[in-house]
Amino acid sequence: MQRVQPAVVNVYAAKVVQNRNPLLDDPIFRRFFGVPGQQPEQMQRSLGSGVIVDASGLVVTNVHVIEGADQVKVSLSDKREFEAEILLKDPRTDLAVLRLKDTKEKFPTLDFTNSDELLVGDVVLAIGNPFGVGQTVTHGIISALARTQVGITDYQFFIQTDAAINPGNSGGALVDMSGKLAGINTAIYSRSGGSQGIGFAIPANMVRVVVASAKGGGKAVKRPWLGAKLQAVTPEIAESLGLRSPTGALVASVVSNGPAAKAGLKSSDLITGIDGQTVDDPNAFDYRFATRPLGGSAQIDVQRGGKPLKLAIALETAPDAGRNELVITARSPFQGAKVSTITPAVADELHLDADTEGVVIADLGGDSAAANVGFQKGDIILAVNNQKISKTGDLEKAAGERPRIWRITLVRGGQQINVTLGG
Repeated sequence: MQRVQPAVVNVYAAKVVQNRNPLLDDPIFRRFFGVPGQQPEQMQRSLGSGVIVDASGLVVTNVHVIEGADQVKVSLSDKREFEAEILLKDPRTDLAVLRLKDTKEKFPTLDFTNSDELLVGDVVLAIGNPFGVGQTVTHGIISALARTQVGITDYQFFIQTDAAINPGNSGGALVDMSGKLAGINTAIYSRSGGSQGIGFAIPANMVRVVVASAKGGGKAVKRPWLGAKLQAVTPEIAESLGLRSPTGALVASVVSNGPAAKAGLKSSDLITGIDGQTVDDPNAFDYRFATRPLGGSAQIDVQRGGKPLKLAIALETAPDAGRNELVITARSPFQGAKVSTITPAVADELHLDADTEGVVIADLGGDSAAANVGFQKGDIILAVNNQKISKTGDLEKAAGERPRIWRITLVRGGQQINVTLGG
């Protein structure tokens, strides 16, 4: 335990927010009371935990601990504090990697365990800084593995534990009895806000992939791309396929020329396993596939028309050429929106159908014109004033034309919407 604790740290994230009094928006009130237009700033702080995973000072924590932070500080168990820079944020797993600044020493680290070898009933320890009281260790057992219906991140595959996890524990370590990192504590199921014995941790094998991307200097995590859309097997589908129980991942559609198509996967195939591990549902497959190293191939077990097949799928990233991301700066309803031409990689990140074409809003500035108009991340812009928008340059050009009326056609959540706005 003494060996493990120094590798678990506290993460403090601070951001500057302006205190807005709605009365200050009224120019008459301001003139009458002589109130200056500038409003007081306040530091908002959030507290979480983190784990040192590399002796040079790489720290893993949760994205939600450092989201929107202007400044991140890491405090070690010996009370020393370091400023940290954010190397990589991966919202799909809710994992972030930080690097301690201005350090020359070697730090104590935690090694990863193989989280696929964990068993229900194994004793685990949760280490973190709940409620900011200081470093705390709680113990419990693994209550369940492969929890896939939690709804926290894109990759639904969590270790469930009854070790007490409280606010502030986010990003801390879940450690097995050999002192290795089994997972990163991420969320609790709670009606009161405190621990009720149901906590969730991201398995070490997923954490390892994100850390490897950060070490390789990547700004985004590179993962294998399947090139197929999967759906859950309902009891009705199981009955129609003659299955004894509704398990596996059903292939709904396959992208032409993607790895799945090249391997011979067809729609209505049922995936039941990958590299010898059974697959209960699409979430389990997504996790298993995403944690495979790039470059080789994965063996998947498939049932087609009741007959078992084995297919080898190449582990390669989704094509990303031609994304051409840019921020719209022209005065228009799109001002402040970061837009991207939809490549297979963008479609994969934003959960769009792989054959989707056009331009998607990849991000929005919080107080931008685009956000105020009501645009949302993931909106696909099809046309502006009857001009088809197929790449980001088309939208940038349309945004600069300043018409009196804006007629915009977009797709949100699979539905086409027509919007008319005054210029």
